[in-house]
Amino acid sequence: MLLDGKTVLVTGASAGIGRAVAIGCAWHGANVALNFARDVAGAESAVAEIEKLGRKGVAIQGDVADPQTAKDFVAKAVDALGRVDVFVNNAGICPFHAFLDMPVETFERTMQVNLHGAYFMVQAAANQMVEQGDGGSIIAMSSISALVGGEYQTHYTPTKAGLHSLMQSVAIALGKHKIRCNSLFPGTILTDINKEDLADTKKREYMEGRIPLGRLGQPEDLVGPTVFLASDLAQYVTGASLLVDGGAYVNLQ
Repeated sequence: MLLDGKTVLVTGASAGIGRAVAIGCAWHGANVALNFARDVAGAESAVAEIEKLGRKGVAIQGDVADPQTAKDFVAKAVDALGRVDVFVNNAGICPFHAFLDMPVETFERTMQVNLHGAYFMVQAAANQMVEQGDGGSIIAMSSISALVGGEYQTHYTPTKAGLHSLMQSVAIALGKHKIRCNSLFPGTILTDINKEDLADTKKREYMEGRIPLGRLGQPEDLVGPTVFLASDLAQYVTGASLLVDGGAYVNLQ
């Protein structure tokens, strides 16, 4: 019950990491508001899982690429659950594409969802926390891709590096309000984003072979690190980052 009595907001929470984190936070005692873009059934089932745990859950639809969505999400979450203690920026896309013929629309959409959307979501959540006056925790799902490149991710990796940089800067800006801001760097986690890419058996086996722990990650692997950063156990942790990658990053030799 590390989050007992807290209210957590999670973007992109109808599937994958966001869904696992939302339900995991509820398991640790939190009430949870979920943002989602299109998957109504997924969002509703996540809320049902949260309610089974005896917590309050609410799903609020909106495209994070629209700055107004951030204000709406926070306002509706507060109306439903009363406050914001923890904000988890998870929403993101990665439409794999080669660099030399990258469509402008693909590049701009990725930037708008992953980076612009995060900026305005974090800003809206932070303003609510400042108004409440008793601090809070903001966590960004960055990526191992913030640290290494990807041939078909030239539009994606800069957004993840940008998320980490954003957390470093807002950690400074918001420290005086007792708001902690940190990044998580997931490695290769099996989600809808990469399921087609990893359907290639040889590629999947290659990826698994690079990971010291011997397996690809599951969305649930992000629950513990998120709960830690959200909880009072991390009350002196801000501007930090944590790799959650099974050791992939260090295995470069």
